[in-house]
Amino acid sequence: MFYLAKDQMSGQARAMPQGKRLDWPSRFAFLAEASKHPSLKAFYQQGVVAASTPITEVSLVALDFETTGLDPRRDSIVSIGLVPMNISRIRCNGAKHWVIKPETRLHPSSVMIHGITHSVVEDAPEFSTVIDTLLAHLQGKMIVVHYSAIERRFLHAALMRHIQEGIEFPVIDTMEIEARYSRTWRQTLWNGLMGRQPSSIRLTDSRTRYHLPYYRQHHALTDALACGELLQAQCATHFTPSTPLSALWS
Repeated sequence: MFYLAKDQMSGQARAMPQGKRLDWPSRFAFLAEASKHPSLKAFYQQGVVAASTPITEVSLVALDFETTGLDPRRDSIVSIGLVPMNISRIRCNGAKHWVIKPETRLHPSSVMIHGITHSVVEDAPEFSTVIDTLLAHLQGKMIVVHYSAIERRFLHAALMRHIQEGIEFPVIDTMEIEARYSRTWRQTLWNGLMGRQPSSIRLTDSRTRYHLPYYRQHHALTDALACGELLQAQCATHFTPSTPLSALWS
C-alpha cells in the first residue's frame, strides 16, 4: 500500500461521498451484458452478494496494490497482494502475490517506500499476463481494502490500458469504517478549541487500536493480510453476526 500522509488521509476520509447506494447486483447484471473481455464478463456474471446479506455469510478477499505513485493517470501497479477470507477466518493457503513490470517510470521516491527496484521488475511479468487470474480470484467475493481510491482507480486504469475496458465493484473500506467508529475521530467542539487532532486512520495506526501485531509495511501481500485482520477486529468490535453487508460497504 502506497500510504498517504496523515493529513492527506484525514482529508480524504472526510471527503468520501455518502450519497445513495448503488444497486450493485443490478449493476453487475448490466455490466455482464455490456462487457466484451471474457474474464471481465465472467467477473460480472458471478454477481455480487445482496446488501441485506449478514456479514457472516459473505465471502471476502482482502486486496492491496503497491504502485509507482498516487496518480493512476501517470503511475501504475507494481505489485498485487490478495488474501481470501471471511470475518472469522483468513485463508492464507489461497493468498496470491505478484510483482508486476510497471507501465510507467519507477520513481526513486516509490522505490524507497516499497523496496521494489528496477532489477526486481526487470524480468517481472506484464500486468496483462495476470488479468485473467486476478479477476478469477476476485469474482464472487466482496473486496476489502484500506482506502478504496487506490485499488479502485488503479485497477480501472490498468484494465483500460490493457483491454480498453474499465471495472466497477463495491468494496468494504476498513479506513472508512475506522473513520466512522474511532471514538477520537469524532471531535467535540472542545477538542477542536484545544487543538487536539483526530486519530490517524492509516492501516498500521488503526491496527494498533485493536491490539493487532505490527507487520512490515508497504508489501502488497502483507498489507492485504493486515487489512483483512483489521476488518475482522472491526467486525468483532462494532458489528454483530447479523449485521447486513450494507452497513459495511462503501
